[in-house]
Amino acid sequence: MLRTCHVLYSQAGPSSGGWQPLSFDGGAFHLKGTGELTRALLVLRLCAWPPLVTHGLALQAWSQRLLGSRLSGALLRASIYGQFVAGETTEEVKGCVQQLQTLGLRPLLAVPTEEEPDSAVKTGEAWYEGNLSAMLRCVDLSRGLLETPGPTGNILMQLKITALASTRLCKELTSWLRRPWDSLELSPERLAESMDSGRDLQVSCLSAEQNRHLQASLSRLHQVVQRARAQHVRLLVDAEYTSLNPALSLLVAALAVRWNSPREGGPWVWNTYQAYLKDTYERLRQDAEAADRAGLAFGVKLVRGAYLDKEREVARLQGTEDPTQPDYEATNQSYSRCLELMLTHVSHRGPTCHLMVASHNEESVRQATKRIWELGIPLDGPICFGQLLGMCDHVSLALGQAGYAVYKSIPYGSLEEVIPYLIRRAQENRSVLQGARREQELLSQELRRRLLGRGLRASH
Repeated sequence: MLRTCHVLYSQAGPSSGGWQPLSFDGGAFHLKGTGELTRALLVLRLCAWPPLVTHGLALQAWSQRLLGSRLSGALLRASIYGQFVAGETTEEVKGCVQQLQTLGLRPLLAVPTEEEPDSAVKTGEAWYEGNLSAMLRCVDLSRGLLETPGPTGNILMQLKITALASTRLCKELTSWLRRPWDSLELSPERLAESMDSGRDLQVSCLSAEQNRHLQASLSRLHQVVQRARAQHVRLLVDAEYTSLNPALSLLVAALAVRWNSPREGGPWVWNTYQAYLKDTYERLRQDAEAADRAGLAFGVKLVRGAYLDKEREVARLQGTEDPTQPDYEATNQSYSRCLELMLTHVSHRGPTCHLMVASHNEESVRQATKRIWELGIPLDGPICFGQLLGMCDHVSLALGQAGYAVYKSIPYGSLEEVIPYLIRRAQENRSVLQGARREQELLSQELRRRLLGRGLRASH
């Protein structure tokens, strides 16, 4: 269990003495128990082992056959599931969130439900309607977890559009959006009007069946945002593959037209921008300016991106241009430019522009905290930080103890639902997992300090 203790603040943010950089040296690990630190170190080392990530699903099946479901499940719960998942029941999730709040961290719930691209296994409206019910329950749970909103007044939740609309539909829409002379009827305003009125939307580039699915998908998205708005929960839409993202952005734009008016207290729907794509900075600039011209609030989650290997492989097989940045340094520069762009927008537009700096990179976080201070943006303003549950705690804890709004992305659900989800996320985030060596070193240092300290006390 986490230790309940007095909060120790670092020097950060606006102050009369000038900006002081946060220290990500693991000093805040004193807030966590030895058992938690030990599990974190073991799990992070396991997840940095490429064969485990590559063959995770096969290894899980092998483990069940060899050890039996009960013992295999117990090992997973004590390790990977326990490290990265809040739990299965509402009470387990609440317990996890209460522990996070003790550390100055906040929840960003994620339903581990999605459609695999081109999967023929999960089809039919019934599957998407089931996902709708799960999303609505997640909205209610997100609201119920916090009796009173945090300092920023923001309760956040992740939304995966391909849990409510098929990837086939999104690919079809994307192919037409890339032909602007054929895509005029796919305007955000037209989709928003259809969502609001419930009237059938006929798009000429789609078949009758696809039009019916589009209408049902719009209805599902509208229901989720309607419930979220009523419960004061803001929705952060996940980005996915480049073959889907234009369609996802269109759907987000339609939701924004309906729900992101400042009069509604928006933004209620935020889009995610992936800095590892070459065109991200220009798209982000255009979208921010378009929202400003339309008088809409604008919400952004800024990430580096998780589909690098897959995107490059698809481009190679299709003989198309690689959409990703050429190397890690170029991605860092892209992230830095996008971050500066959004921080400037926030400083100019105030509470109508919101940003989540979703990064495990210490330099990006330092850049953000320094610019927040230089631009005079209050710590309880419209900027927050995000990291994955069970990872990058040395950064999350330092930010939380310094008074910044920090969210941990938290999947929850049964072992059967979540383990395949976690393995897919691990495969997509190989670079993050393999780059967690510094966190492993800090965990090792803290554990050695405790063990040596106990040994010294025992010798006296």
